[in-house]
Amino acid sequence: MLNGVRDPAPTVPAPSPARRAPPITTSTAPSGGAPGAPDAADAPDAEPGRRRFLTYLLAAPTLTVAARLGLDAAAPATARAAVNAAANAQTSSAPPQLIGLPGIPDVLDLGDALILAGLPTSHLLVLELTAAGRAVLHLPRLEVGQGLTTAVAMLVADELDARLADVDVPLSDGRPELLFNQLTGASNSVRSLYDPVRAAAAAARARLVTAAARRWDLPAGTLRTADSAVLAPDGRRAGYGELAADAAAITVPAVSSAPKTADRLRLVGRPTGRIDARDIVTGRAKYTGDLAVPGAVPTVVARPTTVNGTLDSLDATAARAMPGVLGVVRIPSGVAVLAETFDQALKARDALVTTWHPGPAAGLSDADVRDRLRAANAPFLVPPLLTAHVDGEFDFAFVNHAPMEVLTAIADVRPGRAELWFAAQTPIVAQQTIAAELGLPQDAVTVHVVRGGGSFGRRLFFDAALEAAQISKAAGRPVKLMWTRNDDMRHGRMRPASHHRVRATHALGQVLSYEHRAATVKTDMRHGLGEALTAAGFNLSLAGISLNQAFFLLAEKNPYNVGLPTQLLTEVPLDVHTGSWRSVYSGTVRVADEIMMDELARRMGQDEVAFRRARLRDAAGRTVLDAAATAGNWGRPMPPGQAQGVGYHDENGGRAAYLVEIDATDPKNPRVTKAVIAADVGQVVNPRGLEAQLTGALMDGISVILQAGNHLDNGAFREGSYGDFHYARQRHSPPAVEIHLMPPSGPPGGAGELGVPAASAAVANAYARATGTSPRSFPINF
Repeated sequence: MLNGVRDPAPTVPAPSPARRAPPITTSTAPSGGAPGAPDAADAPDAEPGRRRFLTYLLAAPTLTVAARLGLDAAAPATARAAVNAAANAQTSSAPPQLIGLPGIPDVLDLGDALILAGLPTSHLLVLELTAAGRAVLHLPRLEVGQGLTTAVAMLVADELDARLADVDVPLSDGRPELLFNQLTGASNSVRSLYDPVRAAAAAARARLVTAAARRWDLPAGTLRTADSAVLAPDGRRAGYGELAADAAAITVPAVSSAPKTADRLRLVGRPTGRIDARDIVTGRAKYTGDLAVPGAVPTVVARPTTVNGTLDSLDATAARAMPGVLGVVRIPSGVAVLAETFDQALKARDALVTTWHPGPAAGLSDADVRDRLRAANAPFLVPPLLTAHVDGEFDFAFVNHAPMEVLTAIADVRPGRAELWFAAQTPIVAQQTIAAELGLPQDAVTVHVVRGGGSFGRRLFFDAALEAAQISKAAGRPVKLMWTRNDDMRHGRMRPASHHRVRATHALGQVLSYEHRAATVKTDMRHGLGEALTAAGFNLSLAGISLNQAFFLLAEKNPYNVGLPTQLLTEVPLDVHTGSWRSVYSGTVRVADEIMMDELARRMGQDEVAFRRARLRDAAGRTVLDAAATAGNWGRPMPPGQAQGVGYHDENGGRAAYLVEIDATDPKNPRVTKAVIAADVGQVVNPRGLEAQLTGALMDGISVILQAGNHLDNGAFREGSYGDFHYARQRHSPPAVEIHLMPPSGPPGGAGELGVPAASAAVANAYARATGTSPRSFPINF
């Protein structure tokens, strides 16, 4: 793009789905641009301007994930030998295991489906080279602390041979043309962006080299790139900034624009600090609450006493008379108060005299919800004679998302247009929905995506932005709306409560069948795949299968050979606000499965790790499980009241095993004292970022298994802040955490949600072994 003119998009052939990508290794040597023949796939550029250029490329991501089969060589040899000996002892005399049927995700998982849906618009990725020498990748995703901007900057810098400090990754505004390609979720961002980002940067590098070759009248194949510059054999150097305008005029580059081979990568796979770390710790990073939009006044909302209650009466006389109050506005969800400061707005909100009609869930409490869920799960048939079986029933509480940054949105609604600023995982459907609410055409609404301070799925919904737009329109002025922690805890999105009924039959050392019936309060997925069409579809069903159930089928599988496996989802409608919580269905389904694997192993007289290992269908999964068991010294003697527990999970092209040690000598105050984590997610872009994700998942698992949940009391949620929502604190974190990452073996898999089910299961299983109990309701201390 040159002064507003976009280049036609060169295309890169899609790799064969059956092809495995070669392992990627890290090289510390300079990895300059390689000479090569002109890339026949490069299409002619449009007439260039003189300031900058952008590249738009189509690069179909690889849809297969290659698995690494090697054991972590750093594991102690004696411990590894002990684990192998235990596994051999348990399995050598056992009969061969029945081969279980593969699950749908073994063929096509949710991430694959999202990538396929986004292929038609993946060519709209934008990489800009400026005259100042900055490489700017406009990221069509949301940064919420997961380190995505750093990973993408590393990809750009590596392919472009730029200094990492010269790469910027701003967040794109809502772009409706990016159909299915501007949703942040399903652990899919790196997985879906890996190939397109590398292809865009490689194409830019080829044009820069060609521009320098023309300037110096040298063969392009004799030039190399390093440190954001093109270098000639005679020592001449041209920075990318000074070549940008000439590079924009290149029609067909004189060297290949294919991404680098594995041996030439220098950043990918190397632990790297976040590019925004200093800005975050010094306060320079801007969140929505930090933005100073002209005229936007602090705003808060008074909300009903029960979930989804409605206003009966309002007396705002006293509130309107208070210092700094600028207005009081009714909206469908409550009463908004606008003031000069948030303190004034909050005080005036408390001075409102209101009465509320009860919401549709009034009178319902946890026990009522639990009864409804249990009734929705049909009882099992009587098992066949002479066949032993293990049954388990599990209840999981509602859990709030509770991101550190409270929900905040700025809206400036004027006649004929609207402009909004907020942290949006789904900016396109937000734009479409807000436009419809305001009676505006979609292109009259601008959504500026702002970094968020945590999400865990919460920002898939844009409740605060919709309210801010309603308030701004009614008040006739820009507003900065803040939801308090109480607002979100009591009126925001929850991971749905669920009930699980599981039965496994076994005989002669074989697991013959495994049936898992999950009943959950319906998960609201009306954000769809990030746009209005699929958002509307989540209210419909096809041949009796809803899109929620399709999501479930694409995400859930049992990774073990357990004879004939079946998994069923029944969703119970309940008029409370729900939403996808980190790891969505797997955060409860797979935890129940892993608890059952422990109980099956003990019932059949086998070691829990060896039992899993003998039945894992995936060799890479066995490697991950072995690595965790070996490094964690599985089976070591422990004092009474202390024990180890293990959990495994396989989803979104990644695998993770957690081994934890717990001290439950006081069952009401258990403490995880150590965690060993092993993971294989294919090519790791930034190991440091992945380690942070896996550690965060550990804290999530500790929280939701031991202590963190939300109570529904007579149609209202009891907890209102971190003071009574008992999420893990620093004192609950284990003093020792080890993380072992398997060597890269293919393109990236998903990692953001991968660890939550495995960590949760490991904590639950450790608690059970330490206390001699079999907890069935979570969190345990609720």
